[in-house]
Amino acid sequence: MVNLPYTSAFFLLFLLQFSDFAKSQSFIGVNYGQVANNLPPASETAKLLQSTSIQKVRLFGVDPVIIKALANTGIGIVIAAANGDIPAMASDPNFAGNWIQSNVIPFYPSSKIILINVGNEVMSSGDPNLMTQLLPAMQNIQNALNSASLGGKIKVSTVHSMAVLKQSDPPSSGSFDPSIGDLLKGLLGFNSATGSPFTINPYPFFAYQSDPRPETLAFCLFQPNAGRVDSGTNIKYTNMFDAQVDAVRSALNAMGFKDVEIVIAETGWPYKGDSNEVGTSVENAKAYNGNLIAHLRSMVGTPLMPGKSVDTYLFALYDEDLKPGPTSERSFGLFKLDSTMAYDVGLSKTSQQAPSTPNSPVTPSTTPNSPATPSTTPKKGAWCVPKAGVSNAQLQENLDYVCGHGFDCSPIQPGGACFEPTTLLAHATYAMNILYQTAGRNPWDCDFSQTATLSSTNPSKSS
Repeated sequence: MVNLPYTSAFFLLFLLQFSDFAKSQSFIGVNYGQVANNLPPASETAKLLQSTSIQKVRLFGVDPVIIKALANTGIGIVIAAANGDIPAMASDPNFAGNWIQSNVIPFYPSSKIILINVGNEVMSSGDPNLMTQLLPAMQNIQNALNSASLGGKIKVSTVHSMAVLKQSDPPSSGSFDPSIGDLLKGLLGFNSATGSPFTINPYPFFAYQSDPRPETLAFCLFQPNAGRVDSGTNIKYTNMFDAQVDAVRSALNAMGFKDVEIVIAETGWPYKGDSNEVGTSVENAKAYNGNLIAHLRSMVGTPLMPGKSVDTYLFALYDEDLKPGPTSERSFGLFKLDSTMAYDVGLSKTSQQAPSTPNSPVTPSTTPNSPATPSTTPKKGAWCVPKAGVSNAQLQENLDYVCGHGFDCSPIQPGGACFEPTTLLAHATYAMNILYQTAGRNPWDCDFSQTATLSSTNPSKSS
C-alpha cells in the first residue's frame, strides 16, 4: 500500500466524495421482473426506488401501471417488446406504429422512457426465423419513433446473452459466434447508425457454477485474488465482471464496431439456491452486488474501457415467486416485498452517506455530516487497523461493508494506487482506515464489531 497522507488536499477529496454520496448514479439501474403474484403496488415501488441511488429501471415488457407510477420521478425506464411480437413487427410497419402509439405516446415524456428492447436473447434462441426477423422489427420500431418525432430521444436495441460469444477467455480474444456473424453485423450496424447500445447479460455467478474453485469465487466476487493475466495483452484481471465485459468489448472491436457502447442489461447473484447450486448465499450475494456497485462508483472502469462505468442493471429488484427452475431463479431480489433490504449493498441514499449502526461488521455510534479536518501531523492513534488474529472471514466482511456503502475503494481496485499488495489483510486495512478517517476519526468509528484497534503506526509503511 502507498502512504496515506492526511493533508487538506486528501480530505478535500473526501469532501467531494461525500457531496456525491446522496446523489444518484446514472449508471446504476435495476431489473423489475413481474413473474410473481405477490409484488407490492407500483406506487410503493416508485417510492422505494426514489429512496435509492437507482436511476434506471428495466421492464421485461410494458406495464402501464408501473410506467405511470414512475412518471415525474426522473427515473429512466426501459420497456420491451416480447419475442412473440417480433414477427408482426418485422412484417407490418403499421403493427410497429400501433405498438408505439399504445405503449410509448400515452406516457412520454412524463414517464422517462429511454430505451425499447425488441426481444430478449433472441440471437441465442436457436429459432432461425425469429433471428432473421429481429433486425427488421427493430428498424420498424425505430421508424415508428421517427414518425412520432421521438427518434434519438428513445433508443432501440435488443438484449443478448453471453452465448453470442464464441470465445471470451482471455478477454482480448473475445469474438462472436461466426454462425450468427452476419446477423450480428446487421444488428450492430443498426446500433452504430442510431447510437443505441449493445445490451448483454454477463453473470459471473454462472461462470463460478462451471468452475467452483475457491480462487474462482474470489475472482467473481471482487475479492482479493491472484488475478488472471490476459496472454494477449499482458493485462492482469482481478474480477470476472471486468473480464466478461472486456471480452464483449474485444468482440465488438474485432467486428469493426468500436463506437458501439455496451450496456449491462442484467447481472446479479442469488442469495439462496438448491443443495447442488454452489455459491448461493446471502454473504456471496452481498459481496458480489456490493462490490460491483463500489466498483462502478469508483469510475475505474475496465482495463479496455478505463475511466468510466458502463450502465449496469442489477438483477433484480424483487424475488419472482412464479419463476420456474431451480431455487436460485427465485432468489435474486435485492429488496423484500415490504420494501426493506434483503441485504445492504449501499443502494439507499441514507446508507451511502455513512453506515448508521449496522449489526455487523461496523458499529459507529454516530452518523457524521462531513469528514473532520485533522492537522497535517497525525496524532497518536491516527490509524484504524485490524486487531491481531482477526479471521479472514471477518476481514472480508469488513472490506465488503465499507466498499459496499459508497466509501471510495477505488485505490484498492485494479490499477489503483493501493492495489498492491493484493492480500485480504492489506485491502481490509485500507478500507477500515478509510471509514475511520472519513467518519471523523472518532474512537467509535474504529470498532468493526471489536475487530479493529487504533494504532500510531502507519499501516501503509508496514505492508
